[in-house]
Amino acid sequence: MNVPARPRAGSVPGWLFRLVFGAYSLTLLFLLLSVAGLLALVLPSLHWRRSSTRWVARLWLALACLRLRVDGLEHLPESPCVLVANHSSYLDGVVMKAGLPPRFSFVVKREAADMPVMGFLLRRIGAEFVDRHSAGGRQRGARRVMQRAEQGHSLAFFPEGTFDSVVGLKRFHPGAFVAAARGGVPLVPAVIHGTRRSMPNGAIVPMPGTIRIEILPPIDSDGRKPDELRNAARAVMLERLGEPDLVELAAAPARSR
Repeated sequence: MNVPARPRAGSVPGWLFRLVFGAYSLTLLFLLLSVAGLLALVLPSLHWRRSSTRWVARLWLALACLRLRVDGLEHLPESPCVLVANHSSYLDGVVMKAGLPPRFSFVVKREAADMPVMGFLLRRIGAEFVDRHSAGGRQRGARRVMQRAEQGHSLAFFPEGTFDSVVGLKRFHPGAFVAAARGGVPLVPAVIHGTRRSMPNGAIVPMPGTIRIEILPPIDSDGRKPDELRNAARAVMLERLGEPDLVELAAAPARSR
């Protein structure tokens, strides 16, 4: 008969560890966010501001016991490109900032611009804000993003636009794929592993763990329509992610009727 092992004497209860580690992680985050904001304020070059923010993001992940591994950096073209990644946690933005080269501009939702310190920091590192709550806002944001792509900037998107507790890949908004097609630049799919486990929806702080960014081979946008790019990216991301296709699952009941 197997006898359950007794807890080791002096071991820390799980709730106490989460409380102490959570307080440590949040304090560290606010401190380093302030440092990143100060550097973004004083550094004159956009490249320097992006590089310093990347360094701060890497430092926070390391001190928060979140081991970051990036595979496939060789797949990033030296020329401008549009990168798309899955979105499952508040950690995703920090992780991608830490893992990608400084040349990338991030396309984020308009609400982030109003966040204290974070909104200022995002503006200073050249983020593009998109308002998805109104038709006019979506059109203005799409025009700005397409102009950036046509001018030769590398852009990073989370095409799902949001996340929740449901595991799987949500419907993609078209902006990233329109930008790649109009700009004539390669589309690079990427998959983030581990952020949902370390900081699931509803969690306030992350728990230690390993996070991996997997950058996949680029998709040539020449002569391809945005829908074709979206479908191609979605297929390879689903294959590597190993999570359900929520669009397909939503369509299944309709087909069965």
